[in-house]
Amino acid sequence: MIPRVQKKELLTQLKEFPIVTVLGPRQAGKTTLARSSLPDFDYVTLEDPQTLEIAKEDPIRFLHQHRRKVIFDEIQRAPHLLSYLQGIVDEDGVNGQFVLTGSHQLELNPAVTQSLAGRTGILYLLPLSIVELDGAGHKRESFEEYLLRGFLPRVRAHDQRPRVAYASYYQTYVERDVRQLIRLKDADLFKRFMKLLAGRVGQLVNLASLGNDTGIDAKTVRHWLSILEASFIVFKLPPYYKNFGKRVTKSPKYYFTEPGLLCHLLGLEDVAQVSRDPLVGSLFENLVVVEALKSRYNQGRMPNLSFYRDGHGNEIDLLFEAGRELVGIEIKSSSTYHSSFKKNLTYFNKSVQSLSRSYIVYNGDKHELEGGIEAIPVEEVSRLFEQ
Repeated sequence: MIPRVQKKELLTQLKEFPIVTVLGPRQAGKTTLARSSLPDFDYVTLEDPQTLEIAKEDPIRFLHQHRRKVIFDEIQRAPHLLSYLQGIVDEDGVNGQFVLTGSHQLELNPAVTQSLAGRTGILYLLPLSIVELDGAGHKRESFEEYLLRGFLPRVRAHDQRPRVAYASYYQTYVERDVRQLIRLKDADLFKRFMKLLAGRVGQLVNLASLGNDTGIDAKTVRHWLSILEASFIVFKLPPYYKNFGKRVTKSPKYYFTEPGLLCHLLGLEDVAQVSRDPLVGSLFENLVVVEALKSRYNQGRMPNLSFYRDGHGNEIDLLFEAGRELVGIEIKSSSTYHSSFKKNLTYFNKSVQSLSRSYIVYNGDKHELEGGIEAIPVEEVSRLFEQ
């Protein structure tokens, strides 16, 4: 088992709250994190039909049997339990009582907000990070290998073939769960949409264009994207815009939280195909953005990530806000540094807003450049977000 960085934050929040809720995509390692971190907690999975039936029929008796120090797995299956848990933790007045895990924000967020406000810490766990792989002694991989093999713990632990593993992951989890949420009847239509979305990764989303190419309307596209985002399959990166007095983009971009799934949807089956693919730059960008997202989530923090683009084509791939500090990051898949890489950082810093730090993440070695800009490899991305 690969140790997870988020264990520290989980244990800290259990000292601060009676309940900690761990949310994230299927197979990201939520259950393993909770059970390995809390060996003295009982474990109850609501994926089990019999357990779920008992929890629905007689919740009071069910929770009487599981009164303290319990991990409730896939709690979105029984959201009605949250109001009963509220009563228990209010009566006991003790922190560190329950850990809840869930895979769907749409089903859980309203219930958590209404029943557990002020009573639960919330963590978001994504699949393994490069830092976690390095910490477990995994050899440094090329970025193409990172993309192709992905970061699902089970795929890594059992050295599964990505081609088989992510095809199964899509059919078993993505398609099944999303189809249930949107009551989809045409699986082929949805898969066409997913492949088209993968082909537009890191681009400004155009709902009408995506809908026309799929054969659905823009309203349906918006709905499907919201479901994918709530299921942690994609991450929406918002644009950064203040009152600049300039025409700036206000459309978001979408990235896949699991690069292995992205490669599967694009039909990429080996490293050579990834290297030659016309989207290799966007794939590398996806890898960097998601590593940044993991770093923030693993600290128990909100992402505070965005991008910038104006009407003249000036763009910063990734911006990070921390208080009054604004960090700019340009992302290039090239293994050779070129002076043009810092052009947009320099422009933004001088003409739009001052950057406290500036970085170029590329497929090369670490270098300090003129103007306080630092070029770093993807393996060092997480340190940019440590506070």
